[in-house]
Amino acid sequence: MLDLDEIDLKILNELQEDARISHQVLSERVGLSPSPCSRRIRILESKGIITGYSAHIDERKLGFAMNIFVSVKLAHQVDTGLVSFERAIRLCPEVVDCWLMTGNRDYLLRVSVRDLDEFEHFLTARLTRIDGVSSIESSIPIRRVKGGMSRLT
Repeated sequence: MLDLDEIDLKILNELQEDARISHQVLSERVGLSPSPCSRRIRILESKGIITGYSAHIDERKLGFAMNIFVSVKLAHQVDTGLVSFERAIRLCPEVVDCWLMTGNRDYLLRVSVRDLDEFEHFLTARLTRIDGVSSIESSIPIRRVKGGMSRLT
């Protein structure tokens, strides 16, 4: 971990909770004046610790009622196969998360779709047609029990 002090960690935690917080309010919460607080944010950005800012979106309200976790095993775990699979999966808008895994499966995907028909189309028209895919296992979550981001303090 880079050399971060308690104030840096407080800044990061506050920004994780609300990235739109004003520098004035943020500085009050972390115990700095606005100018040094802004300077610290710029340093955290320049070091690549803060990589961007985004809005959390309720996928269900946009019609994406289903999340499905899909484990994928490749026929061969060679660099070219991994690169090829990752390139193909980046082109699939249904895949919102993709992780290279250890263990008995090579990748774990989170697929967000409107319904089972859309998932079936993704599965049969896209995922099974990617070269090197040898097996697929899908799991449908019932509900999210916990979600969030890393806490730094």
